Amino acid sequence: MSIEGGRVATLWLVLAVGSACRAPETPRPTIVQPGPPGEPSRTVTASEAVELARTRTSPADVRFMQRMIEHHAQALEMTALLRERTAREEMRLLARRIELSQADEIRLMGTWLKTRGQEPANEHTHHEMPGMLAAEEMMHLAQSRGDAFDVLFLELMIKHHDGALTMVSELFGSPGAGQDPEIFSFASDVEADQRMEIMRMSAMLTELGK
Repeated sequence: MSIEGGRVATLWLVLAVGSACRAPETPRPTIVQPGPPGEPSRTVTASEAVELARTRTSPADVRFMQRMIEHHAQALEMTALLRERTAREEMRLLARRIELSQADEIRLMGTWLKTRGQEPANEHTHHEMPGMLAAEEMMHLAQSRGDAFDVLFLELMIKHHDGALTMVSELFGSPGAGQDPEIFSFASDVEADQRMEIMRMSAMLTELGK
């Protein structure tokens, strides 16, 4: 065989091996957009996915985060009262769980707002939020001790948590809100956590005979 013929044969061999080793084309992944809580997800096209990725944060998203920071802050004020007013270790454990989770979420919400050039909170929203305790309720809680404190704390914290669930529902019910993936994930986690804690506190009230 001539040198030229050998080169041609070698080239065909390389092409054949390369073709045989080439991985099959990977099918395009299915893109799924999660639905609001209680509603099904849906499959979206590639062009829809690009448009969704461009979705901007809505005013309702910003307002939700600003208000939830203050909402969480009051929960921390409530747990701070508990340390000197209860004799039950299970109450202290509950308060500690609330403190850790909500303090972390306050930092997360503050960072989310800051990266979008938004103020962390609006001082005028305090009394507009569902579940927020009035000054008289906070004073009554601060003046309670022992079993009376435990019962009142659980009742008021359940009310407070119910307010957070209302805020999440209002967010997802606002046109164009909750489309930011971070907002959707955070609000969904808040809803799940608050519902679980409401169940736990309701059981504790039952144990206290209430």
